[in-house]
Amino acid sequence: MIEVTVKKDEPLERAMKRFQKKFQKAGVFKEIKQHSYYMKPSDEKRMKRAKAIRRQRRRARRSNSKRRRRGR
Repeated sequence: MIEVTVKKDEPLERAMKRFQKKFQKAGVFKEIKQHSYYMKPSDEKRMKRAKAIRRQRRRARRSNSKRRRRGR
């Protein structure tokens, strides 16, 4: 369970922001989304593969753009 203690003279908005960050880091929202509907194991594998491919392409694009900038 995620807990955030509000410090003395701390605005509530700041405490809420800290809570949201902890909530996001813990991956609670992501897990809730995943369990909101059933996904067949084959679809799950397909989705994981697609995610991995996207991740690799993004990394490749970033590394290529960094190389071009250095060569200027």
